[in-house]
Amino acid sequence: MAKLTFSLDEATVEKLRKTATRLRKPQSMVVREAIARYAAEEDKLSDEERDRILKVIDYIKTLPPSGTRADAEREKREIRRSRRGGWRPGAR
Repeated sequence: MAKLTFSLDEATVEKLRKTATRLRKPQSMVVREAIARYAAEEDKLSDEERDRILKVIDYIKTLPPSGTRADAEREKREIRRSRRGGWRPGAR
């Protein structure tokens, strides 16, 4: 296990100590668990990010189609054909 040296402000140190005491765990374990939880949340969108993306999608839905009806029909045929082929690589 690696040993690290870093600085924390007094308020954070006090929270760490109180949490470790309350949970009856070593401070290092509390820090490891906190980092693991933080890392797990990292990939989730914030409310602001989610709202921004939804607004972009709503805007895109208002735009007129960019292709012709023939293009859409050709794409649908290709999708149906690929589905009949299954999920094997290279299947057609």
